[in-house]
Amino acid sequence: MSKKEEVYKGLQDKLEKDFSWPRVYLFKFIIPADNEKLALLESKFNSEEAQISVRQSRNGNYLSVSAKEMMMSPARVIERYRAVENIEGIISL
Repeated sequence: MSKKEEVYKGLQDKLEKDFSWPRVYLFKFIIPADNEKLALLESKFNSEEAQISVRQSRNGNYLSVSAKEMMMSPARVIERYRAVENIEGIISL
């Protein structure tokens, strides 16, 4: 099992143990301050249901993106993280 797979497995186990589902889940990311990357990240969320907020870093080099969305299960949370992991420079918190 790769390190990334171990991280996802650990997260799924924690989400299953510590939370009841469905629930509103808060995703947090840091991305380079790039409108294309921001648009790509936002496109991975349901535009009608997700509440997305964006804050620029003090120096303007990065964006902090928070997205709240109703998730039906821990597996759906993991699917969302997998969907955004290929965005260049993204950090999932």
